[in-house]
Amino acid sequence: MIVRIMGEGQVRLADSHLTELNKLDDELLQEMENGDGPGFRQTLHALLAKVRDLGEPLPDDSLEPSELILPPPDATLDQVRDLLSDDGLIPGSA
Repeated sequence: MIVRIMGEGQVRLADSHLTELNKLDDELLQEMENGDGPGFRQTLHALLAKVRDLGEPLPDDSLEPSELILPPPDATLDQVRDLLSDDGLIPGSA
């Protein structure tokens, strides 16, 4: 799976990591619903760090289509709300 972090680039991520990422995505959704700004920020950073750690960066000139697009680390609650699907940021969660 190709994942894009907005403003940073793309990484190739094994599908086997989705379960782990979905746990953070579920946490993020809960914090958004509760209006927990500090918790949201912490979990968003943890989610993005996990994607960076588990993924293999693609070259900057790579033009792979992204299967998953994640917000940048400085995204606001409202910006992330606009990106959400019924499953959250990551398919299969919620």
